[in-house]
Order: sequence, then C-alpha cells, then structure tokens
Amino acid sequence: YKAQGVVEDVTNRIVDHIRPGPYRLDWDSLMTTMDIMETFEENCCVMRYTTAGQLWNIIAPREFVDFSYTTSYEDGLLTCGISLDYGEVRPNFVRGFNHPCGWFCVPLKDYPSHSLLTGYIQTELRGMLPQSAVDTAMSSTLANFYSDLKKALKT
Repeated sequence: YKAQGVVEDVTNRIVDHIRPGPYRLDWDSLMTTMDIMETFEENCCVMRYTTAGQLWNIIAPREFVDFSYTTSYEDGLLTCGISLDYGEVRPNFVRGFNHPCGWFCVPLKDYPSHSLLTGYIQTELRGMLPQSAVDTAMSSTLANFYSDLKKALKT
C-alpha cells in the first residue's frame, strides 16, 4: 500500500510523531500499546506494538515486532522498519508481519512549513482473512492515520 499527503509542519516534527517514541500512542487511534524492547542507538530499536481490532472485530487485534530505523535522507527524513521473529505471541493477538516498510518525509520546496509524507506499507495481517477485508481496513486505517496525525500536530 502507498499513502501520500501534504502535512502542514516541518519534517522533524512529523517524523517525531511517527517513529517509535512517546508521541505515537497519544494520537494513533489504531495503536493500543507500544514497547521499545531493545535500543541499539538513538534512532534504532526493536519495538513491539499492538493494534485494535478492525471492521467490527472481523480483523482481530494484531501484535507486531519490528526493527525500526530513522535517518536523514536527502532533504528530509526516512523512518523504516521490518518485522522480526522475536519472542512469544501474547494471548488474544495474531502476530502480523511487516515486510520492508517506510515513511519518507520531505519539505515542500515552495512551502517550507509544509511537508510531503509518503508511506509504503507491506503488511501481512495473517490469519484467515479475505483480501477484500484487509484492503478495506487498510484504506480506512491510512486515511485515519493522516487525519489523526494532522490533529496531533496542531496541539
């Protein structure tokens, strides 16, 4: 899945709200828990997070364990990740898997107080799910992601 939108803020502040850390749980309505399990350096960690059930719980809550890395890239920032086979799955969750994913955030040349945020998401929710349910859930999740992020950045 690819998601792209203009966000009214600077790249550093936007990525601070997306990457693993203190802001993410405050605004991301899909994410229910997030734990940093290991930190390797300032912008590099292994995190475990859970997501809420979706589509009236047709899609049960999921748990992911991802390696996450954030770095400067050209004029902007890149935060990327991939799932790891790490630890036991907690009860009442299905372990999802993220193939290489990333968010690129670059300032708009003509409007430096605005940034273009582009996400590439390759997720396998796993479990017995029809692809149409996954596609529906992903499209609404990504639309809500941008809406929730924009609201959080205004505070």
